[in-house]
Amino acid sequence: MIYVSHLLCDEDMKEICGQYGTGVESIEFSISDNLDQLERKMEQYQKRLEQMGNPPLTLHGPFLDLNPASFDSRIRKVTMERFDQCYQAGIRLGAKKIVYHSGMIPTVYFREGWAEQTGRFFQEFLKDREGPQVVMENVLDEDWRLLLDVYNFVDHPNFKLCLDMGHAHCYSEISVLKWAKELAPYVGHVHLHDNAGDRDSHLGLGKGTIPWEKVLKLLPCTKERTWTIECSNKEDVILCIKQINEKMRGRL
Repeated sequence: MIYVSHLLCDEDMKEICGQYGTGVESIEFSISDNLDQLERKMEQYQKRLEQMGNPPLTLHGPFLDLNPASFDSRIRKVTMERFDQCYQAGIRLGAKKIVYHSGMIPTVYFREGWAEQTGRFFQEFLKDREGPQVVMENVLDEDWRLLLDVYNFVDHPNFKLCLDMGHAHCYSEISVLKWAKELAPYVGHVHLHDNAGDRDSHLGLGKGTIPWEKVLKLLPCTKERTWTIECSNKEDVILCIKQINEKMRGRL
């Protein structure tokens, strides 16, 4: 299943979902102000989804000022609360998956102990939950090994990784192909966009320097593994869809 990040206006999302059969990855519940008005925002967004034709849904979780790796008990508490609010929205709206950031900041955290601290957070978060699948996304992460360490530590059937190919390409010195090859068995969701390796520009596939065709051969879209196109303008979203349909037809 291919999703499109809800960075476009509702009319454009409705058009794309209807024409290309994509789902929606909502950013609505990654925003703290919306979480402060959770009930009202869930009702409003349900109506917006209905107007878009009720496409399949994933959610992008909150991340600003939050960190599952924090050693500060109060930061961990508010992160847990915000993550839970998004999770409840996911249940209410029928989301298949929820994407949460890893929280790794290489210039702040030592590698030693980080995976265990993050793993303990997600173990606690997933306890007794049977709703949407949780996938943990790399952002500033420099090394795929730490994400795999978290995955192995959590050891939960409803916990997978989300490989953001653009983030890996511009924030890590390790090739995105290496990221894809090593993490393939553990990746349940992929964020698709391109850049030139200098910044996280979220371009359409082919506009940057990511070897995206090779990445997607390593991480094909399957019933279990889904993709989200994460571009901020309609033209780049359609470009990605056409690139995928042209280059990957018969391999999905």
